[in-house]
Amino acid sequence: MRNSLFLSAILLALSISFTANAQESTGPFTLEPLPYAYNALEPYFDAQTMELHHDKHLAAYVTNLNAAVKGTTADTMSLEELMANISKYEIKVRNNGGGVYNHNLYFSQFAPNRGGAPIGTITPAINAAFGNYENMRKEMNAAAMGRFGSGWAWLILTPEKKLAICSTPNQDNPLMDVADVKGTPILAIDVWEHAYYLKYQNRRAEYLDAFWKLVNWQEVGKRYDAAMRK
Repeated sequence: MRNSLFLSAILLALSISFTANAQESTGPFTLEPLPYAYNALEPYFDAQTMELHHDKHLAAYVTNLNAAVKGTTADTMSLEELMANISKYEIKVRNNGGGVYNHNLYFSQFAPNRGGAPIGTITPAINAAFGNYENMRKEMNAAAMGRFGSGWAWLILTPEKKLAICSTPNQDNPLMDVADVKGTPILAIDVWEHAYYLKYQNRRAEYLDAFWKLVNWQEVGKRYDAAMRK
């Protein structure tokens, strides 16, 4: 009962906090709809978390990004172009632009009743880079567990067309011209606590175990194939 009341209080506080910033946004960037129902990923990702994560957190990033780029050269750029030139803009563009790009990718890579081993052309690429899927998963989990505080773990395609794993702080990503390790994001793990706290509290490892049960490898493979063609 005590834990239930505590989590309800957190949910209410976060909802109030982000509602102020998640009003209907006007500008070049829009809130992409969640590609499945809030409860579609249960029991691994709960409906409350998905609704809050998408409708409050991501919506706030979209609203704040539109406000930040208004009247600048960034308001005619795609998200990918903005990431590649992010050092030219103030920190609120970097934080909110990354928040929009990262979350769009994150939400698109899941589907109910998926998970398991990769399929398609990305499979031999994973085997070539890491030995096998299990090694890749362990390395990504290690990157996610090793990220102190808030941030992301990434499977990327490097400029040399090789798969690699890296991690970024806050809402940074490997497309940014300020990134220590650069490449095209293929798969992303959000390790901000708002991604998992209502269900898993501080148990990040359990969240990571659930993550792999939802990965839509068909969608991830499409992203890999598109990056290989560039």
